Amino acid sequence: MAGEKTSMGMEQNVAGLLCYVAGWITGIVFLLMEKENPFVRFHAMQSIVVFGILTVVSLILGVIPVIGWVVSWLVGVLALILWIVLMVKAYQNEMYKLPWAGDFAEKHI
Repeated sequence: MAGEKTSMGMEQNVAGLLCYVAGWITGIVFLLMEKENPFVRFHAMQSIVVFGILTVVSLILGVIPVIGWVVSWLVGVLALILWIVLMVKAYQNEMYKLPWAGDFAEKHI
């Protein structure tokens, strides 16, 4: 797997990392652009699922006064940590699956 190229000519670990850079947005971009590499497609789909859900949850919590704002802030901190972990794992060429989202992504690529 190390050094393998994508159909876009990128190293797959770099493309996997880039799937997470702007959350679900770059996930969609890479899912649409990369048609062949299952590693990149997996990380793109997992990015869409994870950060799409976190975006919706944060928006919902953001409209709830005080408690929602605090919980939304905590979700944001956890999302930041998760974002970093997922980018590092993708760069290390790991098909790192989150419990629910990883299974969903693997099934739908």
